[in-house]
Amino acid sequence: MVVTQENGAVNGTQPQSPKYSPQDIADDLRERIRAGVLKTGDRLPTQAELAEEFGVERGAVRQALRLLQEAGLLSNVSKGSPPRVATPAGGAVAGAGGEPQPTMVGLAPRLTEAFSAQRVRIDAVCLTAETLMLALGEPVRQIHEGRIQPESITVRILLPSRDIALAFPVSADASDEGDRVHQRWLSQRNAQGQVLRHNLRALRSSHGIDVRVTFRALPFTPPVKLYLLNGSEALLAYYMVTRRAEEGEDGPLDMFDALGGQSLLFSFEEQVGGRDGTFVEESQKWFDALWETITSDLTLS
Repeated sequence: MVVTQENGAVNGTQPQSPKYSPQDIADDLRERIRAGVLKTGDRLPTQAELAEEFGVERGAVRQALRLLQEAGLLSNVSKGSPPRVATPAGGAVAGAGGEPQPTMVGLAPRLTEAFSAQRVRIDAVCLTAETLMLALGEPVRQIHEGRIQPESITVRILLPSRDIALAFPVSADASDEGDRVHQRWLSQRNAQGQVLRHNLRALRSSHGIDVRVTFRALPFTPPVKLYLLNGSEALLAYYMVTRRAEEGEDGPLDMFDALGGQSLLFSFEEQVGGRDGTFVEESQKWFDALWETITSDLTLS
């Protein structure tokens, strides 16, 4: 199936503004895929047609298509022929039996769907808030655009305590006491958490949404990252520990660390029932038990 420019536009209308960046074009096409206007296997309009539709040069279109290809949404991106919508469509985490996506790719569309509810509740267990902070940018953007409008947003996040000896990240150099690695992690944990909290709380004044963001400190290093969305979906990814080097302020850091954004994200949905439903229920119970018992107040400073 070839989707033409006419039936490829959202709601059958053409964009009014001629000033579209490559990211704007990518976001528009991503929304078409998410909404089902563009389906798996569909061929996109030609670059010339897209350039005319958005009022831009072809170079901007090519950059947008590359962004979508990197996100796993398009295949066969080349100058020779229009690309097709890849499988799975939308970059979302597949349900039971589907193929998982990297966390950085799969989390944003699942959060956006969760934010379409009137009362949003997000619970998370993670090493830092980086991936969640970045992924929340998509639903927040759609709130500002008026596409979704929840009445309330409640976010609870469990992060490791600053006072524990982390299992990772840790220095790989036996002669290094590891203070620099720990301080690097702590700075990232605090900064990312503050940005996340600020971006969500800003929705109070801009849109009148009841927003509550709370952090608590874990007395251990979580071996996995877990996201619970509205009590109906659980997203799980394993932290894969690897040795890597990074340039620090006082010289290179050789450490054992995990790149959480690249970890595959597995989805379990309550509506599927059976093992999926039980996993969601037990994951929520586990999170609530940690929140109410062995965790402590966490200050992002």
